[in-house]
Amino acid sequence: MATTDWNPLLRAEFDQPYWTELQDFVAGERRHHTVYPPHEDVFAALHLTSYADLKVVIVGQDPYHGPRQAHGLAFSVRSGVQVPPSLRNIHKELHDDLGLPIPDHGNLEPWARSGVLLLNTSLTVRAGQAGSHSGHGWETFTDRVTDVAAAHEEPVVFILWGNHARRKRERVDTSRHGIIESTHPSPFSASNGFFGSKPFSRANEELIRLGREPVDWSLVGSDPTEPGMH
Repeated sequence: MATTDWNPLLRAEFDQPYWTELQDFVAGERRHHTVYPPHEDVFAALHLTSYADLKVVIVGQDPYHGPRQAHGLAFSVRSGVQVPPSLRNIHKELHDDLGLPIPDHGNLEPWARSGVLLLNTSLTVRAGQAGSHSGHGWETFTDRVTDVAAAHEEPVVFILWGNHARRKRERVDTSRHGIIESTHPSPFSASNGFFGSKPFSRANEELIRLGREPVDWSLVGSDPTEPGMH
């Protein structure tokens, strides 16, 4: 992992036996299969969201497993890539919750640059096989990322979507931080608790309660590929 302000806080993980085994596993998978996201994007969330600016952690499951989709930010796809169903549901809830217009792109980099860490519980996946890299060590690493986020000197709001994400709850001191949880936004579960959960307004209410600035959740006019957004 290249240097970010997360690096000194996570560096000890890279000397752990599980980390070596995990990296060997992913390298082997890349030799024999297509793996998403590309190697250079695996830690994109930790590069785009600085630890110093951290306000919100959104936790998902594992990366999209279709071509060109995953780029290292949970739920996000690059501009020009068709918006996946889970993200369409996030867009719908964003509109229903805050009244914000639904964007014509799926790039969540503006959130990432605004202090929202978009973290999956597993950071890689084999093409076409959801959950295929679960149980190989990524959860241990993302537990540690959660621990570091929960040790932030300023309060943070954790948004946990789906059962994999909700397992991180036990790592967060709820007397210091906010927690918002629901089912996953996928079409299989969104109607069972995600729709109507108002995570965006609730996160901002929590941030204000905790003495922090709210997040600008707007994605229209914030496509990173548009002129002036670089």
